[in-house]
Amino acid sequence: MPTTSSSKGSAPAPCDAHDTLVRVVTSIETIAAADWDRCANPQGLPFNPFVSHAFLSALEKSGSAVPKTGWGAQHLIAEDKNGTLLGVMPLYLKGHSYGEYIFDHSWADAYERAGGRYYPKLLSAVPFTPATGRRFLAMDQTRAEAIEGLLTAGLVALAERHHVSSAHVNFLTRGEWERLELRGFLRREDQQFHWFNEGFSTYDDFLATLASRKRKQLKKERAEALSDGISIRWLTGSQITERDWDTFFEFYMDTGSRKWGTPYLKRTFFSLVGETMRDNILLVMCARDGRDIAGALNFIGGDTLYGRYWGAIEEHPSLHFEACYHQAIDFAIACKLRCVEAGAQGEHKLARGYRPVPVYSAHWIADESFRDAVARYLVSERRHIENAIDVLSDHTPYRKDLEFKYDRS
Repeated sequence: MPTTSSSKGSAPAPCDAHDTLVRVVTSIETIAAADWDRCANPQGLPFNPFVSHAFLSALEKSGSAVPKTGWGAQHLIAEDKNGTLLGVMPLYLKGHSYGEYIFDHSWADAYERAGGRYYPKLLSAVPFTPATGRRFLAMDQTRAEAIEGLLTAGLVALAERHHVSSAHVNFLTRGEWERLELRGFLRREDQQFHWFNEGFSTYDDFLATLASRKRKQLKKERAEALSDGISIRWLTGSQITERDWDTFFEFYMDTGSRKWGTPYLKRTFFSLVGETMRDNILLVMCARDGRDIAGALNFIGGDTLYGRYWGAIEEHPSLHFEACYHQAIDFAIACKLRCVEAGAQGEHKLARGYRPVPVYSAHWIADESFRDAVARYLVSERRHIENAIDVLSDHTPYRKDLEFKYDRS
């Protein structure tokens, strides 16, 4: 798939399109893990576990993200004329909108009521993972934006070749989001709740930044979570056994089935990441009377702890908050991590010290009239999201005399 860089906007670093090629691979196994990871996690940038070869490969190998489940890999590979890898982009041909966490079901309904065909569509994202990260993965950071332009052109070319309704890039960085607008994509904004480590040495240091009443509430909540004789332990690396994965998968299936029907991840996925990413995993396990009854799965990045899945086979007051939010803060402080991303939605996180922050997606739509309608909608939606973040920011549990500035870059 030859591409050019002649899209809206300018490429700030030289990268001759005539000497490059963007091609498609239908399995990440086609690309050597070391090569993919040099693009996904180059030196100088914080490690992101979700764009790593190991994570994406586990999704494919386990049958969790494959064509049968509506996730047909169409990963983009940018190379120079000598076949040297320049950049990669995780990409899927989707037959539905499940497992994305950027919701476009209403777009699909509207387009199909008007006589169009919304599916299939193209999506650049990490399946089932609403975590922000780079989506245009360049090996050479001095040419990152130019390679981003090549991959963008390849994405649009592939969308046109497949005659799909649209191409979407979810949970990308703000810089990518802004540059894609210059290349003809529509910008969408949503919100999550993240906790930020302001140099705390202990959990009590964090509590000291809260208003007195809120501080007392959290102490009471944490005591209540353990009041039934529950103990909590952290498992990382080789401490996590296949028996632990069996137990956690039971939690995951029980809670997932009640929340959204059929859980997305297969049992094999957990064994695969447990083998290849063990040092990037934190499993918080909760036990009562010597038996594990709940757990929370987290992935450890270079500067961020990512909360992903929670499950339980017994209900106990405040245990979900303890395992998913308070324990994550404890771990982030102990390991000097900058941030905790606790997943999608959830205003209940606000009372636990998590702050509202924007998250971003970008959308290319083939049909001009449909694109214009979506563009008008997104203007008002972005205004609503930004206002909501401002309002929620005024209702955090933090002391009013402490100023916090979120870096939106």
